[in-house]
Amino acid sequence: MSAFVDETRFEVRSGDGGSGSASFRREKYVPRGGPDGGDGGDGGDVIFITRRNLATLAHLRVKALHKARRGENGKGRRMHGKNGEDIIIPVPPGTIIRNVETGEVLHDFQQNREGEEWTCLQGGKGGLGNWHFRSSRNQAPTHAQEGKPGQALEISLELSLIADIGLVGLPSAGKSSLVNALTAARSKVGAYPFTTKIPHLGVLRRGDAEVVIADIPGLIEGAAEGAGLGHRFLRHVGRASHLAYLTDLGEEDPVHAVHLLESELLRFDPALKDKKRIIIGTKTDLDEDGSQFDALKAAFPNEPVLGISVYLREGLDELVNTLVEQGAAQR
Repeated sequence: MSAFVDETRFEVRSGDGGSGSASFRREKYVPRGGPDGGDGGDGGDVIFITRRNLATLAHLRVKALHKARRGENGKGRRMHGKNGEDIIIPVPPGTIIRNVETGEVLHDFQQNREGEEWTCLQGGKGGLGNWHFRSSRNQAPTHAQEGKPGQALEISLELSLIADIGLVGLPSAGKSSLVNALTAARSKVGAYPFTTKIPHLGVLRRGDAEVVIADIPGLIEGAAEGAGLGHRFLRHVGRASHLAYLTDLGEEDPVHAVHLLESELLRFDPALKDKKRIIIGTKTDLDEDGSQFDALKAAFPNEPVLGISVYLREGLDELVNTLVEQGAAQR
């Protein structure tokens, strides 16, 4: 499996335009044939396109330069040079493209759809052949235009996974166990890789409903400042319509864990406060008298609060139904 890469940078160049031709008609019985130089072809464009089968930018790290082809020069008999071939650069949905020099966002592929295209740089125009410069005063022009040069730009790419629901939790919250349990649940779940070390997308299906879930590595205190590489991963929750907070009911204060998660998320991006959320108390089998779960429900009376035990496989059906309902409601 290729490494997960959510940041990269490289240079892109569009193709130069081909030069026009300074040619004259030369035939056996036409000794004074006029100009017949054709135009040069346009240079190729630099085009980005989304591919939903991509989940990382790793394929773009192998080249420092992505360049379109040059247009061909014009030829005699007013033959137009062939246009340069475009370069098509595939990226996953959720890719943000910036100008490295200015930091400006050039384009944001924020829709989770296949085949969205954006032209980053246009190729140079082909030059005109001498046929265009004939006149009553100059019937044999020897001048033809050179093609316009292509454009060059250094860009950076950032990937923010697009999902209906983003899973967040402390490293001890049992998130990996939950993901593994959902993979084995009666609901059909796509065979996507999940891990605690890198973020990934999973597709949860029940009946005709489909929900995309982003599995975010476990957060620790200080994640907003980069502790545990938190700053690298927190942006992947920004596009989710819902956040699912996982908290361990076997710990001393699961309510505090939710507040800690919320604090780290809002320090990273205050706009995340507008996200709807689901509170999930994990490891109910360790909360023998149910007091921790009761305290969790009391602390968040206006939000969905569910308890699950992966070990006992309790509460999973209700959780799947809730995830599907909440995710589908946003479509």
